[in-house]
Amino acid sequence: MRLFNALVLLLLLFLLNAPPLCAQVTLGSSGAEGEPFRRQEWRVPSPDTDTAAHALLFRPPGTGPFRLAVIAHASTQNVLRRAQMPQPEYRALAAFLVARGFAVLVPERLGHGATGGRYVEDQGGCDEADYARSARATADEISRALEFLQKQDFVRKDAAVVIGHSAGGWGALALAGADPKVISAIIAFAPGRGGHANDEANRICAPQTLLAAAAGFGKAARIPVTWLVAANDSYFAPAFSQKLADAFRGGGGKVDFRTIPTVGSEGHWMIESNAGVKAAGGALDVALNPSKSARSHKP
Repeated sequence: MRLFNALVLLLLLFLLNAPPLCAQVTLGSSGAEGEPFRRQEWRVPSPDTDTAAHALLFRPPGTGPFRLAVIAHASTQNVLRRAQMPQPEYRALAAFLVARGFAVLVPERLGHGATGGRYVEDQGGCDEADYARSARATADEISRALEFLQKQDFVRKDAAVVIGHSAGGWGALALAGADPKVISAIIAFAPGRGGHANDEANRICAPQTLLAAAAGFGKAARIPVTWLVAANDSYFAPAFSQKLADAFRGGGGKVDFRTIPTVGSEGHWMIESNAGVKAAGGALDVALNPSKSARSHKP
């Protein structure tokens, strides 16, 4: 009995001193500033209250407040590839934006790389693909990160820009119905889901479903979209991307669609290279200036 009571006492002491099963998530900066561009690791909110999303922040010199640019990365349906994804940086694009006075946040979404956790953006298989739902899930993650940063003293509360790549760009389109005072522009590099179906170039899973979802996003759109695709993109080729943009425009959205000359061996990754950002520089500068963008828009 004494042994039993001792064991019970030890168990109680352990439970009382053990860390809680759901430790509180710490958000904000998680490291010192470094190079380049005051590069700093951050933790930002995710849809899972027990999981902070890893992120990188780049800033110009000074205290701000700076306009904010949020870059939403690409994704994949492949679980192993998602788990192995390195922290996205988009360093060439970040440098371009910092030079124009932006604070740049690159958050890593749930189910990817070091952030881990459940994957909330699953589109399903080809036969039951729900591209609208997956886009809204991505948009929700982008919004949480953006709203958190806009609460920081060094970030302006207005005129943010959301830049999305591939699945990240698809999620950005679902944000086009947000408050245009908070988000002034959306820039989408080859937005879409279901590209390279079965790992085959120029094959898209359920393209008609994708087109229908784009039209739906256009109906709610209030923020102008700059849509960029490289001539040699084999995920969402210019001809199909033009159809997607037309569907978005047909729903009521404002789109400045541009095809960028061939970049590298696979244009889908143009956003990750110096050459790609340089090739898109003119379109980016127009999109980053809302008044100039409005004057230059051609339906």
